[in-house]
Amino acid sequence: MYLITVFGNLFIILAVSSDSHLHTPMYFFLANLSFVDICFTSTTVPKMLQNIQTQSKVITYEGCITQIYFFLLLAGLDNFLLAVMAYDRFLAICHPLHYTVIMKPQLCVLLVLVAWLSVVSLFYCTILGVYLSSAAPQSSHSSAVASVMYTVVTPMLNPFIYSLRNRDIKRALKRIIGAPVI
Repeated sequence: MYLITVFGNLFIILAVSSDSHLHTPMYFFLANLSFVDICFTSTTVPKMLQNIQTQSKVITYEGCITQIYFFLLLAGLDNFLLAVMAYDRFLAICHPLHYTVIMKPQLCVLLVLVAWLSVVSLFYCTILGVYLSSAAPQSSHSSAVASVMYTVVTPMLNPFIYSLRNRDIKRALKRIIGAPVI
């Protein structure tokens, strides 16, 4: 699942960057979401795979703090990018004649930048919630299943949900791998 996540999202980034027809706000945001999904998944899954392989659940304090920091930072960024993508689609659907005037490249870059580091300020607020929720009794099995769902399964499905059902992305991917484009 980790390899599918990484390679699926890398293919999206490659398709968007290599095909000039995909240099639009929607695909710009999608490529950023793919990058964040790769980073998000890579904060926890390699350590989880190591733990499964070695049958060890040991992590240093510094490693744990670093992992939590990047996990929460990238999870928040993922949510902000989804909100930016929803705003982009809202403008495209509800204001199609004004869309190209409103969604200039400068605004797209600004929206992505605002989504980045906003997450850093929100990180310090959400970390309090993590510490408070850790005091509540929970089943370790249900926590593990929930963790796998949002750290592995969701980022793995994003390439399929957001792009592989999209004919423009399919066409760009076919050009990349050398398949005939129909």
